[in-house]
Amino acid sequence: MNNEIQKRYKKRSEIIKALAHPTRLFIIDFLADGEKCVCEIVEQVGVDISTISKHLLVMKNAGLVESEKRGLNMFYKTACPCISSLFTCLESIGNKD
Repeated sequence: MNNEIQKRYKKRSEIIKALAHPTRLFIIDFLADGEKCVCEIVEQVGVDISTISKHLLVMKNAGLVESEKRGLNMFYKTACPCISSLFTCLESIGNKD
């Protein structure tokens, strides 16, 4: 396997690891309909802001979300809107008769 192929699969692995938590999957779904303030994410998930910030950092480092600071608030959006299509595809696994 050449170096470029190894890099591609390493990146895929990092993305999958970043998605491998129920809270992160929820956040991705929550952001699917548009940008949200971190305070909205905290309210929806129901955990403290430090926990949400850690999840968002993991997803940001993997390239799944983007952030923008406005005043005192941080806003997040999905960096890859097609991620919802991936979930739809994955949810079809095992649902075939």
